[in-house]
Amino acid sequence: MTRPTHLDDTGAAHMVDVGNKAATARRAVAGGRISMSAQALEAIRTGNAPKGDVLSTARIAGIMAAKRTADLIPLCHPIALTKVSVEFEWESDGISVRATAATMGPTGVEMEALTAASVALLTLYDMAKALDRAMILGDIRLLEKSGGRSGEWRAG
Repeated sequence: MTRPTHLDDTGAAHMVDVGNKAATARRAVAGGRISMSAQALEAIRTGNAPKGDVLSTARIAGIMAAKRTADLIPLCHPIALTKVSVEFEWESDGISVRATAATMGPTGVEMEALTAASVALLTLYDMAKALDRAMILGDIRLLEKSGGRSGEWRAG
């Protein structure tokens, strides 16, 4: 069994040294969804939610969160992101989110994409909770990644 990468020789947690890794184009896509009542979904769709433009606010929140991932997740490297996008899709009982993060660097952007998707969903909840406190966030996962030593990966 290989030694965990985030533990040093004494077993203490540490940040992995990526200084000798080649800078390559790296991209990750994460997704998730929020289910809600028909009333809440319609209010968001028509722009009549009590807190205003729900999707625009959630998009900005997701982008901002990706940029702050290293402040939120222990041992994550601060990354110079070259792109973050957050897109939404209407579903019959909710909204799905797809967040993409990219960089040119020595370490991947999976955590940034996952953080963007998660915070976008949390913001959707916050913006519509007056309409439906029983909303359910879920299915947050990595959908695909590219770049680095492990190359391409896509969820099955």
